[in-house]
Amino acid sequence: MGFTVEQECPQCGAPVELDETDRLLSCPYCEVRSFLFAKDYFRLVLPHNAPGKDLIYAPYLRLKGALYYCQGMKVQHRILDITNAGTQLKGIPFSLGIRQQCPKIKFITPETRGSFLKFTLDQDKILARAGRFSTSDAIREQLYHRAFIGETFSLIYFPMYVKNNQLFNALEKKPIAKLDEGRNPLELAVRHPKWKLDFLATLCPQCGWDLKGEKDSVVLTCSNCNTAWSAAEGKLVKVNIRSVPDKGGNTLNLPFWKIPATAECADIVINSFADFIRKTGHASTRAIPREWENEELNFWIPAFKIHPKVFLAMSYRITFAFHAERTREMIPENNVYPVTLPRREAIESLKIVFANAIKDQYKKEIYPLLPKITFEPKVSTLVYLPFTETSMEMIQQQSRINFFKAHLKIGRTL
Repeated sequence: MGFTVEQECPQCGAPVELDETDRLLSCPYCEVRSFLFAKDYFRLVLPHNAPGKDLIYAPYLRLKGALYYCQGMKVQHRILDITNAGTQLKGIPFSLGIRQQCPKIKFITPETRGSFLKFTLDQDKILARAGRFSTSDAIREQLYHRAFIGETFSLIYFPMYVKNNQLFNALEKKPIAKLDEGRNPLELAVRHPKWKLDFLATLCPQCGWDLKGEKDSVVLTCSNCNTAWSAAEGKLVKVNIRSVPDKGGNTLNLPFWKIPATAECADIVINSFADFIRKTGHASTRAIPREWENEELNFWIPAFKIHPKVFLAMSYRITFAFHAERTREMIPENNVYPVTLPRREAIESLKIVFANAIKDQYKKEIYPLLPKITFEPKVSTLVYLPFTETSMEMIQQQSRINFFKAHLKIGRTL
């Protein structure tokens, strides 16, 4: 289920429609583009059909993304799309079962009228419960690690009002629950929230040129001074960027996060690419050159959303294939695919990518150690790799790693 968001252009006030995963607002009237940023959550409100009522809004945590988990001796994955009540008020629906024809939702601003129930539930517990539900078919097997990658987190506020000691749905004017005697839901409410949505100008902070990006991009690029930028703390910050030269032909440059990382705990140490080869069991099938002992371990993680199966396969194979690949400090001029997976999400995937790389005969030894292992990332780089586009496939030009290009289209919907 996807929501459509209606937002006024911060420049001219014209209405603009967005998908819930969009981060770049482009006004078709004044042509001004703005990058959306929220400090913690994007907070949105469902429209009501109860004018004149004192509205009370209940928060629902919206989670849309991919769940990866190591259970038993397998790395598995599921795609999640849930809304979960985020307040302790009794009687409201557990999930937000909104029909597809639901009216457009809007971002909450300080001017939005009503009282807002506090989001009081533990986000991690909600995610853990979603994970247990998704892995119920293998509940007897040991769960060693769980990660949510590429997820969209937001809070969607559901409108209600009180009448005759009953709580009513303000969309359909139907009763939801009877309130306990003397219980006022406003006890859990904030009347004047100070939640703020920032609209960042899409001008290069370094040279003032227009930044490029698509509506779901989380990184914008400048073709004038060859830089890349992402949002953090209400401003645009520079992203390290490199690329691998293409070999010509029908090329599409796909972005990857190159993340140097180490891991140390009482039972395992990974400080080099050679350590990674040994701990994943691949030393039994290949000789380890001496220079690998001093070579940094670099994880290569897709910087774009794609089907979980392809995400795991590409992360594993490109990490092995590009451990010492030479790059250049520039952005490809043409055919650049948007960055839709933030760096922080790529970092969350490191342990699951490591687990997926372990050969079967080594899993019994290494998987029980996964809860203790923590990968420490260093300064990461966004690297564009050239893929040749055929009628059905995307083929990486240097390594010949391939996947069906239909998965790119699917990824834009996750």
